[in-house]
Amino acid sequence: MAKNRPLKSRYRRIVLKLSGEAFQSATSGLSVDPDVVAEIARRVKAVRDMGVQVAVVIGGGNIFRGTSGETRGVDRNVGDQMGMLATVINALALLDALERLGVDTRVQTAIEMRQIAEPFIRRRALRHLEKGRVVIFGCGTGNPYFTTDTAAALRASEIGADALFKATKVDGIYTADPLKDPGARRYRRISYLKALSRQLKIMDAAAFALCMENKIPIAVFDFFKAGNIERALAGESVGTLVSE
Repeated sequence: MAKNRPLKSRYRRIVLKLSGEAFQSATSGLSVDPDVVAEIARRVKAVRDMGVQVAVVIGGGNIFRGTSGETRGVDRNVGDQMGMLATVINALALLDALERLGVDTRVQTAIEMRQIAEPFIRRRALRHLEKGRVVIFGCGTGNPYFTTDTAAALRASEIGADALFKATKVDGIYTADPLKDPGARRYRRISYLKALSRQLKIMDAAAFALCMENKIPIAVFDFFKAGNIERALAGESVGTLVSE
């Protein structure tokens, strides 16, 4: 029997957007579960091993979310700053897991904290990527009221990414909630304008507008299914692709 050929990526450089909740344990209750982070690191390494330059943007919702704090009396500006710091905890956890796998990694943050991370400098980030290093962007955009989805779209635009890969626990975008509507249909491909007109919840409006303006495709897929990200990079029909 002939051996399966390794998949070849159609993308040279991507931004991978991970939610903070992806780092949580479903059983132990840990906000940052080392076993879960190790599995995420293995999948990021698989992307790098395909010859893809990969930057990662991580949320902080597993630790603190500014909008949730506001409902409990925390000033929104302060709450969002707390959420930005939470993203750095996640970024350092992923850095550690990647380096345990032998993957050279750098963390860059939108808020300076030089003792533990580099400040975000576009040219330096590009240099790291060109050298085959994984770059993890922390602290969102560095500004309150902007989500890490917007940060992912912004960084993708700044570094000239070929696509933004939004990692989720569902296998794409549906016409309706598939848990509530058994007739819900998954979109394999959809245009930016149709996604907007149908009010599909892909990312927040600012993030979506940035991707549309800069013609950055958004791949929405189940990151936690083995082999999915490699297949998506190879251009196979995995999840949903939002593009022109």
